[in-house]
Amino acid sequence: MTPRRKAIILVSCCLSLLIVSMDATIVNVAIPSIRADLSASPAQMQWVVDIYTLVLASLLMLSGATGDRFGRRRLFQIGLTVFALGSLACSLAPTIDTLIGARFLQGVGGSMLNPVALSIISQIFTKPVERARALGIWGGVTGISMAAGPIVGGLLIETVGWRSVFWINLPICAAAIILTAVFVPESKSQTMRNVDPIGQGLGILFLFGTVFTLIEGPVLGWTNPRVLAIAAVAVVALIAFLRFESRRHDPFLDLRFFRSIPFTTATINAISAFAAWGAFLFMMSLYLQGERGFSAMQTGLIYLPIALGALFFSPLSGRLVGRYGARPSLVAAGILITTAATLLTLLTATTPVWHLLIVFAVFGVGFSMVNAPITNAAVSGMPLDRAGAASAVTSTSRQVGVSIGVALCGSVAGAAMAGSGTDFATAARPLWFVCIALGLVILAVGFFSTSQRAVRSAERLAPLVAGAPDPVNGAHVR
Repeated sequence: MTPRRKAIILVSCCLSLLIVSMDATIVNVAIPSIRADLSASPAQMQWVVDIYTLVLASLLMLSGATGDRFGRRRLFQIGLTVFALGSLACSLAPTIDTLIGARFLQGVGGSMLNPVALSIISQIFTKPVERARALGIWGGVTGISMAAGPIVGGLLIETVGWRSVFWINLPICAAAIILTAVFVPESKSQTMRNVDPIGQGLGILFLFGTVFTLIEGPVLGWTNPRVLAIAAVAVVALIAFLRFESRRHDPFLDLRFFRSIPFTTATINAISAFAAWGAFLFMMSLYLQGERGFSAMQTGLIYLPIALGALFFSPLSGRLVGRYGARPSLVAAGILITTAATLLTLLTATTPVWHLLIVFAVFGVGFSMVNAPITNAAVSGMPLDRAGAASAVTSTSRQVGVSIGVALCGSVAGAAMAGSGTDFATAARPLWFVCIALGLVILAVGFFSTSQRAVRSAERLAPLVAGAPDPVNGAHVR
C-alpha cells in the first residue's frame, strides 16, 4: 500500500462526498426552475428535497452494517452506480412525480457512499497522524462542495437548464467507480452484526409518517382522514420501535446510548441545527428567485458567504473542540444561528443585498461551528468500538433534521410557498421564529451537554456498552 495508492483511494472516497454534499445546495438553487418547468405544487417541491434526505436518514446505518458484512468496496461501487442512475433519471424526468421517484433512487445510492467511504478510509489509513490528515481532507471537501455547489448550480441552471445540475454527477461517479475498481482493496468486518429488519422498518415508518404529516397536512388539511391515519401510524411505529429495540439483544439502534447526556444532546443539536439549515436553504432560494427576481447565478453568489464560512470556520471549530471542548463552539453556533434567524424576520421585498450577505455570512459561520462539537459530543466517553455506531446515529440525525426543516416550510410558512400574491417575507416570518427557537435550543444544550453531570453520565455508560459489536467500523482487510 504505497502513499500514491493511498492518495488515490482517498480521492475516490472524497469524490463520493463531493457529489452527495454538492447535491443538497445545487438542488435547492434549482427548486424555482423545477417548479416553473414541471408545474410543481408547494408540497411536491418539498418532496423533491425531502425524499432524498429521508432515504439517506433511513438507510445510512443499514448501509454501514451491510458494507461491513458483504464488502465495503462492493457496496461503495453499487452505491456509486445507483446514484449515477438516479441522477440520470432526474435529468430526464418528464413530470414532477417522476423526478421525486428518481430522487428516491438517488437517496438509496447516496446512503451507500459516505458511511462506507469513511470505513474504507479507516481501514487504509491506520496510523493516527495519517488518518487525522485524511479525515481533515475529507472535511475540507465538504467546505469545497458547499462553496462550489451554489455557484456551479447557478451557472448550469442559467446557461443550460436545471436538468444539467444532475448531469454533473455522472462523470464524477464514473471516475470514482473506475478508481475504486483499480485501487481500493476489498475489506470486511471480523465481527458480523445481525440484521434488524423489524427495527429498521419501524424507524422508516416513523420518519416517513412524520414528514408526510408535516408536508401534506397544510395541503390536505390537518383533519384529513389520510393525514390523521398516517400521523397515527407514525406514533404507533415510534412506540413499537422503542419497545422492540429495548428488548432486542443486538438492536438496530442501541437505546442505551441515550443514557449519555452528551450523546442525547448531540442528537438534539444535530436535528435542531440541520432543521434550521434545511428550512433556510429551501425558503431563501424561493425568496431570492421568486420574490426578488434574482437569477440562479445571482442566487448562487449570494449563497457564497455560507460556503466561505464552512470553508474557514469548520476547521477552526474542530481546533476549538480539541483545545477547549465542545462548549465554545456550540455556544457560538447557537448565538449566531439565533442572530441570523432574527435578522431574517426583518426581511422585506426590498431588503438591500448587503443586508442579505450579512445574514448569509452569520448563518454560515454559525452552522459551520456546529458539526465538530456534535460529532465530538456523540462519541464522548464511548468505548472505541462503539464510536462508529454513535457517530452514525448523529449522521442520521443530521439528515432527519434537514427533512424536518424542509417539511416545516410548508407547515409554518405555506402561504409564502404558494406564491398566491401574499407578501413572501411576511408569510415566511413564522418560520424564522421557529429557527430562532432552534438556535436557542442549541445555545442552551451547549451549556448543559458539557456540564459535569453530562460528563459523569457518559462515564457511567461506557462500561455498559463496551465490547458490543459496532455496525460501522471493522478491522479486517483482505
